[in-house]
Amino acid sequence: MPFSVPTGGRVRCGLVLGGLVAGGLAAVAACGEIAHLRSSRRRLGAARTAAGRDQIIVVLGYRNPGRRANGLNRFRARAGLRSIDPAARSALMIFCGGPVAGPVPEAGVLERFACQELGYTGPALVETESATTWENIANAIPLIDEVLKTDSVISIVSNSHHAEKARDHLWQLRPDLGRRLIRGADYRFGELPLVKPIAAARGLLALRRLDRETADGGSPGRQ
Repeated sequence: MPFSVPTGGRVRCGLVLGGLVAGGLAAVAACGEIAHLRSSRRRLGAARTAAGRDQIIVVLGYRNPGRRANGLNRFRARAGLRSIDPAARSALMIFCGGPVAGPVPEAGVLERFACQELGYTGPALVETESATTWENIANAIPLIDEVLKTDSVISIVSNSHHAEKARDHLWQLRPDLGRRLIRGADYRFGELPLVKPIAAARGLLALRRLDRETADGGSPGRQ
């Protein structure tokens, strides 16, 4: 087969097409970053930090088919631990999630990964019965009440939109606890770049549905 050199027009067309694809991917990634950043700052309480206060960190599990933490649960455990404010008076972790996709409760998977692989040695409680986000929060409330102090603050950790949904549930169930909510550290720029756009699209749809149900005067979606 004779060798042929691409013409200048073909080269330019390829460069333009490549630039458009790269620009489109960059725009999608940027939208995902912005959506997650905004979500991480919504439905919070009056406090801004845990400095000088007792901090309660609620980490929500994700479907885990086996005994070893999958990628999203590893991310959530890490985000939970980095949410600990070094200026807090004390910090306590609450890991949430039942055996939704496998034989082991998600809470146990999270706790084991945090302690055995991330080196967490602080106090922790586990909630091992919940199968939905609503149940995560409803079942975590009695555990929060056990350790709650006068100036305790609460961080809920997951991916940003899921955490925002969970914060909304806490406001619905216990506004007094909702007023104690502060940001967790589940948002970091550039982290999980392939996951963020998809999670943002799904999360925003879920939050809009939740807001619509609440505005219509019905019970919020218990998922």
